[in-house]
Amino acid sequence: MRVLVYGMGNQGSLLAHTLVNGGNDVTVLARGERAEQFKEKGIVIRHFIQRKTTIDKVKVITELEARDRYDVIFVVMKYSDFKSVLPVLAVNETQNILLVGNNFNPAEMKAYMKSNSINEKNMAFGFQMSGGKKDKDRITVLRTNAGEMVLGALGEKIEFQSMLEAIFAKTKYKLSFQDDIDAWFKNHIIYVLPLNLAHFIKDYDYRSVGKDNALLKEVVKAMHEGFDLLVDLGYHNIPKGQANFATKHEYLNFLFYKLYHFTPMVKQSESSFIEIKAFYDELYKLKAASGFKTPSLDKLVKQAEKKYLLNK
Repeated sequence: MRVLVYGMGNQGSLLAHTLVNGGNDVTVLARGERAEQFKEKGIVIRHFIQRKTTIDKVKVITELEARDRYDVIFVVMKYSDFKSVLPVLAVNETQNILLVGNNFNPAEMKAYMKSNSINEKNMAFGFQMSGGKKDKDRITVLRTNAGEMVLGALGEKIEFQSMLEAIFAKTKYKLSFQDDIDAWFKNHIIYVLPLNLAHFIKDYDYRSVGKDNALLKEVVKAMHEGFDLLVDLGYHNIPKGQANFATKHEYLNFLFYKLYHFTPMVKQSESSFIEIKAFYDELYKLKAASGFKTPSLDKLVKQAEKKYLLNK
């Protein structure tokens, strides 16, 4: 299959690596130094757990032209960056688009594409279950298996699901199709938001987070509040087991995160404050309609915003 990976951070690089090894005709879109690096050296990935380095040669473009056609375009980026690329996708002739990354408002993005595209688009949304960070000359990726993506459309089957299955058929990468991808995204954001706020508050000093019992207790309480808020707003907790652990076993959750911050893996999951802020801004819009109280989450947000203002 002829595919494009639009966005080449750690998530996009792992996806491109998987697609190449699946026998697909892979093009990546990158700019500046990253584009030159990929052209010269290929995609260099250090697989953290597997303790190996891979190099994949791919075609590199720096812009998506209107007449560039692919079987599927995988757009892999932060939530705060998605809206900037929607106009480019809307005027491109490719029909099948998969937005990969945390997404608080997939319905809004689908509506934009429907109203502004030059042709009918098949939209799907996914999240790749991996972490990592971007280094100067390579990407470090954290994955526990060959790779996995949770994906779905909105209230319907993905129109190009069989094509996606064919694209990954020759890999060990797992595709997990989710009927309610919107609820899944919102639950996942609740799961990661409090911890990312704590990391920012402590200037990404992970050991300091692990030693701060009061801060970690606020993180655990904020998760509990967030999952309960979603239920109050009419969303299902998906996956249910994740929410149950966070809400019914707060002390175990606290111990898990305390230990987690003294492992090497924690350094592979850094998020930017811009993306964190975009998530809680959207969450607070929903929260305003319910009157539901989230004191621990509010406290973390206030501390993070104070830190952000001090750093400006």
